[in-house]
Amino acid sequence: MSKKLSEVAQQLKDANKKVQLIYAFNGTGKTRLSREFKRLIAPKNAADIDEETAPDESTEEVVEADAEIHEFELSRDKILYYNAFTEDLFYWDNDLVGDTKPKLKIQPNSFTDWILRDRGQDRNIITTFQRYTDDKLTPTFIEKEKSVNQEGRRIQTKTYPEVQFSFDRGTERTGAIKISRGEERNFVWSIFFTLLEEVTTILDEPDPDKRDDNQFDKLEYVFVDDPVSSLDDSHVIELAVDLANLVKSSESDLKFVITTHSPLFYNVLHNELNNKLDKRQPDGSFKLVYRPKMSKQYRLCRGADGLYELIEQPGDSPFSYHLFLLSEIRSAITSGDVRKYHFSFVRNILEKLSTFLGCRSWPDLLQKTDTGQPDPFANRILNLSSHSAHAGEEITEIEDQDKEKLSDLVTYLVDTYHFRTTGEAR
Repeated sequence: MSKKLSEVAQQLKDANKKVQLIYAFNGTGKTRLSREFKRLIAPKNAADIDEETAPDESTEEVVEADAEIHEFELSRDKILYYNAFTEDLFYWDNDLVGDTKPKLKIQPNSFTDWILRDRGQDRNIITTFQRYTDDKLTPTFIEKEKSVNQEGRRIQTKTYPEVQFSFDRGTERTGAIKISRGEERNFVWSIFFTLLEEVTTILDEPDPDKRDDNQFDKLEYVFVDDPVSSLDDSHVIELAVDLANLVKSSESDLKFVITTHSPLFYNVLHNELNNKLDKRQPDGSFKLVYRPKMSKQYRLCRGADGLYELIEQPGDSPFSYHLFLLSEIRSAITSGDVRKYHFSFVRNILEKLSTFLGCRSWPDLLQKTDTGQPDPFANRILNLSSHSAHAGEEITEIEDQDKEKLSDLVTYLVDTYHFRTTGEAR
């Protein structure tokens, strides 16, 4: 049954599961779903926002923060979420004048200050970041003093408004460098993941009076949207295992919703969440803290009418991603709505199939010419259509002869390698 995104968010809330995992293509609406879910769990209160954003009359400096930061701050007592907007808390100062010290600036917010100042977790952030990138790439948090109003009086406290990066090799250290967009995303995730580790550890204490911090006592949900951008396969697997272990180890009532467009990330999480977990207790005994029935797995689809369907995936097998891609391609061929990204889908299928069959490269799987060589036309089309320089090129019109070639190629692959198509019996 097709639904609005707000209704999909309500469906997730009503499921009342420890963790819900959702697969969807990029552009389907995962990030918008995270926003709808946040609004459902922690709706904005206009009065609270006015109070939060009112300037402090005792100081001449008024900080104009992004609306997303206010939403994050105000909703944090009930939901923590990681999505594309979380990354907007961070932006680059490229030092265009001096051209010597590019730095990653952090928008004023209390959650980075809390994890760095109050919890002292900078070392864990660095360790996590280096595990997913390079063990020599080192972030340095720049500490500064700020004046805040506390109970009617001004006090001095620490804040961490920027980060510099360098390569550390033994006793040698490079000057400040600008890291790649992928590394930046991994850094933001490392901060968020360290925050999650700290929060779940605090909430594992069932008695609020015994917790060493109470600001997360009302926390109900964590929503994680696609944290694996720009990671290679080995690190995608590592991140998935890390996240699954954190979710399964959490003994509080905290619930998790995780969305992704990565088939590998989905499959690893799917398998990890279908294994129980016995957690060692302080007295040395083991306690069963997680069972597979505490999770649900879905695929999020958007119809031509703009409505959505959250399709539950079988609990006993991982998502057959390559079969879904094949189904999408065949539907596009039937409707005549073939786009460049459909050629990327075919190449994705060929790459996975060549690995499975032990071929040297995916062109070996193409139909052969009379001389025994891979079909040069199909090879050319797949290469050209899979490496567009700009995202806009993915929706340009395809020539009729290329559409026909795609149809012939898909028919050849299905007939030659005996793919099971949608609707066929297992």
